[in-house]
Amino acid sequence: MKPFLACMIAGLAFSASPALAQSEDREGQVQVKLLATAVLPDGKITDVNVDIVGLPADTQTKANDNIVPTIAVEYFISDTFSLETICCVTQHDVDAISGLPGAELVSNARLIPATVTAKLHFDLGNAKPYVGAGPAYFLWIEDKPGAATIPLGVTDTDLSDEFGIALQAGIDIPVGDQGFGINLDAKRYFIDTTARWYAGDTLAIETKHKLDPWVLSAGVSYRF
Repeated sequence: MKPFLACMIAGLAFSASPALAQSEDREGQVQVKLLATAVLPDGKITDVNVDIVGLPADTQTKANDNIVPTIAVEYFISDTFSLETICCVTQHDVDAISGLPGAELVSNARLIPATVTAKLHFDLGNAKPYVGAGPAYFLWIEDKPGAATIPLGVTDTDLSDEFGIALQAGIDIPVGDQGFGINLDAKRYFIDTTARWYAGDTLAIETKHKLDPWVLSAGVSYRF
């Protein structure tokens, strides 16, 4: 979990930095958001590297969508430039949609999408849109063999942790003059994972998957 912890420590360091002290005529430098987030992954197989089971040639997969609570911490270096990190855990199953339609291949895969984005803000008065981009690290903290794989002798499943990038766009809408607001945010991740199914110590199946999820959030914010 080192990449995730590093992201959170960086966020705390930003908020504590004395080098960029807040002036009296500026808004607060730290913004915290509490969001409801829809994680909408793909899960499409792009390569089959190992297959001693004999999967149907047209086997294709899809990871299910999920809605989770998210906390975002943002540090404003200036009125127009900020850095943001998020904290959430999302859970997904992976099912076959062709070849073995309806078969559960991975169960209860839990993911930390550690992300840091650099954001450029625009002031339109009552609305403040932004765009951003940055690195992401998908850290799988748990995954289990799906129900359809256990009769095939599968005893363990592993999804590889991977680096990727995230593109971001959204809008902050201030509510009153006390730092409160509403936030709408959209991120598109570009990231893969390699899935491995083991029968005992034998690697039975290895497939590469394109995840590339949309991550859509809405919630409240407080800037101080």
